[in-house]
Amino acid sequence: MTKGILGRKLGMTQMFSPEGLVYPVTVIEAGPCVVLQKKNIENDGYEAIQIGFDDKKEKNATKPELGHAKKANAPVKRFVREIRGANPEEYELGQELKADIFAEGEYVDVTATSKGKGFAGVIKRHGQARGPMSHGSKYHRGIGSMAVIRTANRIPKGKKMPGRMGSETVTIQNLEIVKVDAERNIIVVKGSIPGPKNGYVKIKSAVKKKQQA
Repeated sequence: MTKGILGRKLGMTQMFSPEGLVYPVTVIEAGPCVVLQKKNIENDGYEAIQIGFDDKKEKNATKPELGHAKKANAPVKRFVREIRGANPEEYELGQELKADIFAEGEYVDVTATSKGKGFAGVIKRHGQARGPMSHGSKYHRGIGSMAVIRTANRIPKGKKMPGRMGSETVTIQNLEIVKVDAERNIIVVKGSIPGPKNGYVKIKSAVKKKQQA
């Protein structure tokens, strides 16, 4: 059954394998989270649990947020997400989830908002190649051919063009958990994850990797 937790990206460091090889890791503060709502097939059409992370001052919360948190007898949370596929029967409203729901050796998918890069051209945004940089080229870092004007007489939808880059929801799949510190609610995963330091993340059981028994 799927399980998940919310957290905050603390930064990156490195660890060493038993063979002495170095590899990069990301440190995540995972939890504690509170179960705010349970969803089932009869009422909602799918199974999921809604969990919240990072307390929020009541004076900054809306009345619906206050009422929603009160049903679970929990403080208002700043970061709220659903874990789809989780069995709601295994959880209770107001239940606290900590980093120890995962173990070393498990594989997870991490979802976060990528860093915003601002307005960017096609070379940085889409990885297109530049033209000749010599004098008289008239094409260096431009967008290039836009469309076949004679036949289409328009620019097709989905054309890769300059625009705002980043600030998108990105999921990195099949990241191995190399360390779990239950006392400090720390999960260390192998590799990098999206987003800046202190950015919110969602950690969920990997959907494309067979978990350990």
